[in-house]
Amino acid sequence: MCPNAMIKSFPAHTKGLPMLYLLDSANLQEIETAYSFFPMAGVTTNPTLIAKEKRDFFALLRDIRACIGETAMLHAQVLGDSAEEMLQDAYALQEKIGGNVYIKVPVTAQGYRAMKLLKQKGFQLTATAIFTPAQALLAATCGADYTAPYVNRIDTISGNGVSVVATIAQLFEQNAVATKILAASFKNVQQIHEVTLAGSQAVTLPADLLWKLSEHPLTESGVQGFKKDWQTLYGTGKCVHNL
Repeated sequence: MCPNAMIKSFPAHTKGLPMLYLLDSANLQEIETAYSFFPMAGVTTNPTLIAKEKRDFFALLRDIRACIGETAMLHAQVLGDSAEEMLQDAYALQEKIGGNVYIKVPVTAQGYRAMKLLKQKGFQLTATAIFTPAQALLAATCGADYTAPYVNRIDTISGNGVSVVATIAQLFEQNAVATKILAASFKNVQQIHEVTLAGSQAVTLPADLLWKLSEHPLTESGVQGFKKDWQTLYGTGKCVHNL
């Protein structure tokens, strides 16, 4: 799909809103660093990221909450197999973490049922492990606030992750749903750039890609050139504030 076509698919109800950047991590050092440098909207976690930290589950999530503040989004996933167990997990997450929590629910049959029940109870929901536009639309109809298509994982099974995001955006607009797209699973900066053109209102990315997104070698060489020319006239160590 060409860039112009993808831009046209951007949902009307979200045009003009700023892109939301979330860090896909449960590592406190990565989170603290990202928050000190970049305009982060929140953090997404999953069972694999949590397990990598080898810490008490709720203590870790409370530390993340303390790091990012009460109003930032913190996405945490349920582990129950049945809808009833997912509800129990959701209540535990909301009670023991606090703040602006989004309950991540996988798009399984039991997950859809859980989303319906959780939305009736007023929970904020993120539908996760999405591989098709149909899954995303079904989750949106169940009341999900965000849908998380796995862009690179779609690519690795001979699909087109960016095209899936563009189609989801088109379906959301056609069906007038307020659900947003939180694109996930990236391996390079180009994928991130393309999903923002395709209509994703938010992206969650690992720390290494966040830094790569912000950098370019010509930017660095340009800055060094300015510094060299400046120092030729004003001297080493001189900045605007100490002339």
